[in-house]
Amino acid sequence: MEISTLATYHCLAFVWYFFVAYSITHIKTEERPSEVFLYGGQWKYLTVLNLVLQAVFYGVSFLADVLRLIKKLRCAKCVISSRDLLFSVLAFPVSTFVCISFWTLYTYNRELVYPKSLDGVIPLWLNHAMHTAVLPFALLEILALPHRYPAKKKGLILLGFVAFLYISWVLWIYSVTGEWVYPLFALFSPPGLAAFFAGSLAIIISFYNFGEFLNRMIWGQFKFFS
Repeated sequence: MEISTLATYHCLAFVWYFFVAYSITHIKTEERPSEVFLYGGQWKYLTVLNLVLQAVFYGVSFLADVLRLIKKLRCAKCVISSRDLLFSVLAFPVSTFVCISFWTLYTYNRELVYPKSLDGVIPLWLNHAMHTAVLPFALLEILALPHRYPAKKKGLILLGFVAFLYISWVLWIYSVTGEWVYPLFALFSPPGLAAFFAGSLAIIISFYNFGEFLNRMIWGQFKFFS
């Protein structure tokens, strides 16, 4: 794909994610259902954090494209390294996890992750923008250009660290409010919850490996920009 085309795509994707993140984070407090407690705001939900992550990723990608267009190659190389690290370790596995885990649980029992009362607050298009469109965007990014993956150990350590931070945030919120971010967690005993978190981590690691596999299958030994 031509650099100018990539720049246009990344710019539009950035604007889209910024708009979606703005839309969900500016729902009025009085419109929220009683099940949605205020502590932590929207920032307690992985879905919302993922929207911000995607906006940052596409913003960095657009910057890399612009630097290449204006021939600032030394700066571009540094930004591209950041772009590839963001995509491989976080943007692809997290967006894939959000989409697949949400719709799996939603199909099983939506009240565990997305109570029906939210339908009156969050429009259908916004629900799909948060939970469905994130996966096609991630797959399109793999098809659009190659990404350099870090050494496997480094990539998994970074991914595991971010997962640990989010789990710690969820547990902190529970310790303060006595409420779980997702009703699903209330169904588990402490050992069961630990097993659930471990299983979720294993799944997101599998998505990391899947992204790396797709990147290698599509692009092979592609010579990366330098």
